[in-house]
Amino acid sequence: METGGSLVQAIRKPTLTPKAIIHQKFGSKASYTVEEVEETTQNECPGLAILQKGPCLYRCSLDLPDFTVVSGSFKKKKDAEQSAAQIALEKLGINLSADSPTAEEAWRELIARVKYIFSNEFLSALHPLSSHFKAALRRVGDLNASVPASVIAICDGKLNNLCKIINPTVESHPLLVLSYIMRAAAGLPELVVGAEGQLSIWRKDPYPPNVIESSISQQSDVAESITTMAIYIPCSPEKAVEPVILNISSTGYYLDVIAQILGLSDGNMVLVSRTIGKASSETRFYFAAPKSYPLDMSSDLLNAKVVPFGGPLNARASSLCGQDIYGDSILASIGYTWKGQDIFHEDVTLQSYYRMLISKIPSGVYKLSREAILAAELPLTFTTKTNWKGSFPREILSSFCRQYRLLEPVFCVSSIPLKVSSELSRSNNKPGVSESADQEREYTNENESVDVDPKLVVSGSSFTCEIKIYSKCQDLILECAPNVLYKKQNDAVQSASLKVLSWLNAYLKDIDMSLEKEKQLANVFDIKFYRQIFFKEVVKCLSVCNCQHNETLGGKEPELNGVVENDASYINIEGTDSDLCPSNGSLLCVCYSVSLVTKGELQKELLESIEEFEFEMGTGAVIPCLEAVVSQMSVGQSACFYTELPPEDLVLAAAKDLANALAFLTSPCCLEYSIILLQVTEPPEDRMEQALFNPPLSKQRVEYAVQQIQEFCATSLVDFGCGSGSLLESLLEYPTSLETIAGVDISQKSLSRAAKVLHSKLVMKSDFDAPCRSIKSAILFDGSITDFDSRLCGFDLATCLEVIEHMEEEQASLFGDIVLSSFRPRILIVSTPNYEYNVVLQKSNLTSHEDDPEEKIQSQSCKFRNHDHKFEWTREQFQHWASELAVRHKYRVEFSGVGGAVDLELGFASQIAVFRRVFLPEDADGLKDEDSVWQYKVIWEWNRCT
Repeated sequence: METGGSLVQAIRKPTLTPKAIIHQKFGSKASYTVEEVEETTQNECPGLAILQKGPCLYRCSLDLPDFTVVSGSFKKKKDAEQSAAQIALEKLGINLSADSPTAEEAWRELIARVKYIFSNEFLSALHPLSSHFKAALRRVGDLNASVPASVIAICDGKLNNLCKIINPTVESHPLLVLSYIMRAAAGLPELVVGAEGQLSIWRKDPYPPNVIESSISQQSDVAESITTMAIYIPCSPEKAVEPVILNISSTGYYLDVIAQILGLSDGNMVLVSRTIGKASSETRFYFAAPKSYPLDMSSDLLNAKVVPFGGPLNARASSLCGQDIYGDSILASIGYTWKGQDIFHEDVTLQSYYRMLISKIPSGVYKLSREAILAAELPLTFTTKTNWKGSFPREILSSFCRQYRLLEPVFCVSSIPLKVSSELSRSNNKPGVSESADQEREYTNENESVDVDPKLVVSGSSFTCEIKIYSKCQDLILECAPNVLYKKQNDAVQSASLKVLSWLNAYLKDIDMSLEKEKQLANVFDIKFYRQIFFKEVVKCLSVCNCQHNETLGGKEPELNGVVENDASYINIEGTDSDLCPSNGSLLCVCYSVSLVTKGELQKELLESIEEFEFEMGTGAVIPCLEAVVSQMSVGQSACFYTELPPEDLVLAAAKDLANALAFLTSPCCLEYSIILLQVTEPPEDRMEQALFNPPLSKQRVEYAVQQIQEFCATSLVDFGCGSGSLLESLLEYPTSLETIAGVDISQKSLSRAAKVLHSKLVMKSDFDAPCRSIKSAILFDGSITDFDSRLCGFDLATCLEVIEHMEEEQASLFGDIVLSSFRPRILIVSTPNYEYNVVLQKSNLTSHEDDPEEKIQSQSCKFRNHDHKFEWTREQFQHWASELAVRHKYRVEFSGVGGAVDLELGFASQIAVFRRVFLPEDADGLKDEDSVWQYKVIWEWNRCT
C-alpha cells in the first residue's frame, strides 16, 4: 500500500489503444465483426453428471485491405476488438510502446494537425469541427471564414491529446490548449492568419469555389431559425440565474448569438468549456475571452490569475464545470456532432441547472436516479442486489469521479478462505489485503459485472474490497479498506463503494468541520484521504456551491424536523388497520406526492409524485421523517404530514412548474407529504435471523450436528434436502469421525453447486492434518426425500435441517415415515422454524404474560419467515408430530434447538428433534440383495485415492 499521496512521481504520457492506432492508419477501411461464441467449458468438478453451461463469450474478426485477423474469445466485446487490433498491429510490425511520441514529436504533429484542419480535404470531412468551418464561411464582413480558436480546442480530440503530451498540466488547465493552437498557427504563415493577441484563425487564401460548393451541398435544408433555451449565470452571486432564448438563423453562427447575449462583439471573443456530464453531451459553458491572450501562456500564469479575463471568477459556473469560468456565462446544449452536419440543440432549463447542481454530491446522483428528489436518500447499507433500487453504489462512485474529472475508481478485491475469514471475524481484525488473502485482484470500473477468477478463489471464501481513487495526474486522493467480510464479491464491492459515497456525502456537507471531527468521520467509514489533493480536486469548487445553498436559506440549512417520530400531532393516518405492517428489512411499495403549501394551506403547488415507489425499510433509503411515518402505517392506510423546507436547490430541481415554485418560495411555506402504503414484502428468513443471532442460526445448526457426530462417533452421514451442500461443506471444516457423506435433493442446479463446492474442498484440503482428511467417499443423489433408495439405508446419522417446512404437511409426515421405517438411520436430526419465535424476528408486539398462550399466538398474526414455507409449527405441534413418528417406528425422541433458550417463554428460534433408534434383537442390520431399490440418480461421486 502506498505510503504517500502519489502513485507515481512522473506523469505518464497518454497512449493510444490498438484499435485507435488501426483507425488512424486505415480509417473506414478497417471493419470489425463481433460474434457470440459457445465454448465448451472444462468441467471444474470431475464426476458431475450435469452438463455445465459456459459463460457468454465474444470473438472478433478484423478485416483490413490486405488481410484478416481473428481474436480469441473474451467476456467483453471491446476486449475482443482490442485483441484483434493488437494481432493486426503485430502482423504489421507496429510496436505499441514505440508509438507514443515525445514532446518534440508531438509538437511537430500538432503543427501538422492544424495544417490539415485548414486544408481543402478537411472542409468536406464528417467532423464536428468541419461544420464550424462551414458556418464560419457564412459569417459576413471581417468575420467571414474566421474560426474561433476555442471551438478548435474543444472539437478536435487529437489536438487535445497532443497538447497533453507536450504539457501534461493541460489536463488541469484546458485553456492552455488555446495557447498551443495559436502558436502552431503562427508557425504556418503561408497557410493561416491569426490576429495578434486574438483567439481566431482563418485561411490566408480562400477555399476554392468548388470545395465550398461541395461541402455546403452536404448539409441538409434547415429551418429559417433554431430556437433553444439556455441558462444565463451572472458572475455576481447576488444576481439570480435566469433562462435565456437563443435564436439562431439558418445563415448565422450560434457563437455570434451567444456573444451578443454576453455583451461581446462576436463569437471569436467567446471561450467554450469542456462538456458537462456525459462525454457525448454538448452541454457547455460559454464565457468571455480575455481582451489580450499571450501566445506563451503557461499554467503558472493561469494559477496566478494574472490573465485579464472578462470578469472575476464565476463561482457558480466553475462549481458545475470543474474548470475556472470567468465573468458572466451561458450554459447551453448546442453544437455540431459526429452524427451529422446539422446543428444539434437541446433545451437547458432552470430545472436542468438545479439538477446538475444537486448531482455534485453522491446523494443527489442517487435521488436523480430514482426520480425521487424529495423522498429518496442514499441508503446507509447495501443489503441485497434485489432490494437495492436506483443506481448502484459502484455506478454512483464512478459517476462522481467522472464529474470531478478523476480517474475511474480502482477496486481491489481479496478472497479469504472460509477458515481464515472465520478467524478474522472472531478476532475482529481488519482483513484489508493482507497475506491471508487467497487471491487479490485489482481492476478499474467497467459497466459489466465484477469477476474474480473462479479458479483462484477457494469455494466458500469470504470477500473484502479496497477502493482507491486517483486524480488525472495519478495522485492518490483517498482509499477505503472496510473491516467487513462478505460472502459475495459483488456485495463487497458495492458495500465498499457505499462507504466511500457516505463519507463523501457527510464531508461535502460540512467542509469546515474541525480536524477532530474530520478524523472521527474518516475512522467511521474506514477512509484514509490526502487532504491537500482532495481539496484541490474536489472541495475547491464545491465549497462555493455549499455557500450558495446556505445563503438561499438565511445562512443555515434546516433540518427536516417538521415531523418527529415520537410526535404524532403532525401526522394524520387514515384507513383501517390491516395488520400488514412494515418491519426492518421489508420491501415497501408506496404511492406518494409532495407539494409546496403556504402557511394555513391557502395554496398548494405539486412538486413531485410517484404512483409506485419501492424502498427497503431500515436502510435509510428515504428521508427520516418519511420512514418514521410509514413505520406507523399498515397496508392500505394513507397518511399526510408536513415538514420544513429542505435546501432550495432540491425544491427547484423537483419542481414541475419552476415559475410557480419560485413564487411560492417568496412567502412562508412548507412541504406536504401524502402517502399510501400499497404493499409490504417481508425480508428473507436468513436476513432476519442474521440480524439477531451471532453466530447465525445456520452455523449454530451445523455445530449442533457436529456435536451429535462426535458424541455418537458416527462414520456415515446423509443430508436429506441438502440443497447447495451448505451443511456438508461446513462439516468439512470440523474434525469428525465421518468417513462417508451423502446428500439428496430434487434441484439439479443446487446439486451442481454442491458438487463443485465439495469437490473443491475435498481435493484442495489434502493435507494430513486437514479436518476433512477422514472423509473417504462422498456422493450426491438427485431424488425426492419421500422416495426410498436402498443405497442410503442404515447410515449412522441422517439430517434434515430446515427442509420439511418447504413441503406440505402431509408430505412432511410421509418423509418421517419413510426415513424412520425404510432408511432407518441410527440417529435422525430434524430442525424446523419455531413459529412462536417469529414475533421476535419480525418485531411484533407481545401481549401480556397473563394472556392465554393460544390467544397470544393468534393475536400476534405473525407471517411465515419465508414466502416459500408451506407451514410453520409451534413447539406443541412439532413435538406432537415427532412423538407420534417415534412411537410408530420404535425410536426415542428428544427435543432441543438453537437460537434463544429452552427456559425462555418463546423457546428456541429453530426447534430440533433428535430421533434415536431403539435396537431390538429382531432388527435386521441391512437389506437383502433382492430388496435393493435404486430410485435416485447419482449426480456426483468422489472417492479418496489411497
